[in-house]
Amino acid sequence: MKVLITGGTGFFGMILKSYLKGQKIKYINFDLFVDDQDKKRDSMYQGDLTKIKDIKNCFHQHGPFDAVYHLAAQLAHDVKSEKFLWESNVIGTKNLLEVSHLHKVKKFIFTSSNCLWGTPVGRPVKENDKPSPIELYGKSKLEAEKIIWKYSRKINTIIFRSPTIIAAGRMGLLTMLYEFINENRKVYLVGNGNNRYQFIYAFDYANAIYRALKSHNHSDIFNIGSDNVKSFNKVYQYVIDKAGSKSKIFNLPKNLTLLTLKLLYKFKLSPLGPYQYKMIAEDFEFDTKKIKKILDWSPTRTNEQMLLEAYKFYIKNKEKINKNHNSLSAHRRGFKMGIIKLVKFLS
Repeated sequence: MKVLITGGTGFFGMILKSYLKGQKIKYINFDLFVDDQDKKRDSMYQGDLTKIKDIKNCFHQHGPFDAVYHLAAQLAHDVKSEKFLWESNVIGTKNLLEVSHLHKVKKFIFTSSNCLWGTPVGRPVKENDKPSPIELYGKSKLEAEKIIWKYSRKINTIIFRSPTIIAAGRMGLLTMLYEFINENRKVYLVGNGNNRYQFIYAFDYANAIYRALKSHNHSDIFNIGSDNVKSFNKVYQYVIDKAGSKSKIFNLPKNLTLLTLKLLYKFKLSPLGPYQYKMIAEDFEFDTKKIKKILDWSPTRTNEQMLLEAYKFYIKNKEKINKNHNSLSAHRRGFKMGIIKLVKFLS
C-alpha cells in the first residue's frame, strides 16, 4: 500500500509517517518544507497545493496512491497573508481532491479541527452539531470540509475533527507555557481555571487514521479526543509539579483579560487570536462515542500526560529548536511572543 501525505514535514505529519513506517506502508510527503530524510529516501515532493500543476506532477512522478492523507494547513498565527491561508486551505483542498479523483484514489482522509466551534455549546460536541467558526482558520477548515463532502460519492472521504494535537515535539503557541514553567514564572489562566479543554495525543490520532485506512469503507466524519479531561488548573499544576518548577498559577479576571487580548490582537501586539484567547477561557470537548464504537479506537494518554511529554522534549531540545527556527513548520518551532515577552519579564 502506498499513500500521499500532505504536510508530512509538520509536527503531526512526522509522527504519522513514523507510525505508517511501522505498519510497512509506503508514503510520499508533499510539503512546502523539505524533510531531508524523506528527500534522501526519494519520498519527498516539495510543492504548493495552490498550484494544481505541482499536485499533478507529484502523482505522475510518485503515484499511483491507494489513499491521500490531507494534513497540510496554513495557520492564522503563522502567515502574513490571509489570502494565502484561504487559498492554501480551501483551493488547495479542492485541487487535491480533483487530482485524487482523476487518478482513482480510493480513500481521502482529512484532518479538520475543533476551530469549527468558536463558541461553547455547553456539552461535548457531536458530529452532527452545526459548526460556527469565528476566525479565518476555522472558516477555511469548514469550507474545506464542504468541498470534501461534495466528493464523498466519488471517493471514500473521511473527516477527522480533532482538538489540539500534542506529543513530544509540539511547539507553536505552547512554547509560551513551557518557557514560563521552565523559568519558574507565574502561569496565567483566564478566569478561575476550572474550564476544561480537550487535547489529543498524536500517536493516538495516528492509530485512528490507520484504523480508518484499513477498515472503514464509506464516507464519514469522526470526532477524536482524549478522555478524563481535567481543568486547566489541574493539568498545569501536574506539569509544574512533575517538572520540579517553582511556578505558581495566577488567575486573571476573565472579562477584562479577554477584552485586553482582543485589543492586543487587533493592534498586532499579541499572537493570540480570537480562537486562542477564547480557548483558554472556555470549555471544549468532543463527544468521541462514535469513533470508539465504529473504529474500535480509544485514547491512551490524558491531557496532563501528553503535555508533560511535550514540555520535557522542549527542555531537552530548545537550543536545537531555536537554531533551526526558519526551517521548521509552525507547530515544530516557537513563536514570536509580542507583548507577552513583557508579561513574562514582569512575572
